[in-house]
Order: sequence, then C-alpha cells, then structure tokens
Amino acid sequence: MPSQPTRSLAPLQRHPVRLRINGEERTFDVETWVTLLALLRERAQLTGTKKGCDHGQCGACTVLLDGRRVNSCLALAVMQDGHEVTTIEGLAQGEELHPLQQAFIDHDAFQCGYCTPGQICSAVGLMAEGQAKTANDVRELMSGNVCRCAAYPQIVRAVTEVMGLDDAEQTPAAGYVTGPVLA
Repeated sequence: MPSQPTRSLAPLQRHPVRLRINGEERTFDVETWVTLLALLRERAQLTGTKKGCDHGQCGACTVLLDGRRVNSCLALAVMQDGHEVTTIEGLAQGEELHPLQQAFIDHDAFQCGYCTPGQICSAVGLMAEGQAKTANDVRELMSGNVCRCAAYPQIVRAVTEVMGLDDAEQTPAAGYVTGPVLA
C-alpha cells in the first residue's frame, strides 16, 4: 500500500470572548467548541456550576445569562461575547447570602447538594421572570432542574417563601401514590 503524504493539521483557532462574570470583566481566548460550562469551570475556576447530563436535560449547569436562566452545557462560549453571566458564586453580597441561598438552608432544600447551584440560579431567574404566581407554577417552571435526592417539596417551600407565595396548595409529586393502595 503506498504511503499517504502527511497532512499538517490547521492550528487551533481561538477567539477572544469578553464576559462580565459575577460583576467582573473577564476575557478568555477559547476554541469554538468550548461551552460556557467548560469556560466557567475550567478557565474561570468557578466550580460551583455543576456538569450533570451535559445534554441540557438536568439543569445542574443552570446559570443566569443577562438575567435569564440557561443551561450552560448547551451554550457555546463564543456566542456569549459581551454578555453578563451570574453563577452561584455571584449571588451572595459579601458575607450575606442571597435570600434564596438562605431559604435553601432554612428549609433543608438539598441533601447531596449537587443540583443546588443550578436549582438556586434557576429560582433566581424564575423570580425575575415574574411568571410564577403559585407553588404549582414554581413546580412547573422549575421542572427542568432535576434533584436525584427528591428534595422537591423543600425546594418549592424555599422558593415560595422568598417569593411570598402560599405553598399550601401542595400537590403530590409525580410518582407518589395517594389514597388507599389495593393489592
């Protein structure tokens, strides 16, 4: 078999990306395939944002992009040039926790804590959107954030408390059996 001529690979192309992350202007040179999640965790060293499914299905990587909730695993970093990103690390004001962070503690709204940064960022975005008027709205509008530990009732209580909503209209979580069970 005749040998093929060797081809040199094109040099990696990096692009400058300017972001305002948690109030601080930052510039990174990134390849076109780098996600916002990878940039935050690996380049900005902000490891509070978690990598869960890496397919946009679990919400563990939720951050705020210009105040709106986004799955950072699906957002390419180069597409975010000039935007503002808020991560879990950017919510507290000095030593004072964000009200949602405190409510999660007060209501034991986490167990292992892996989903907590995404849950809290999602809840902050939810509050800014202003669409949730009931506890059921909170449940529905945060359904993109998965908790393997099933701390959903506590999460909803924490969010509704901060929003000043009545969470008395608690409905059973999906998969829970209510009423008599016939064998």
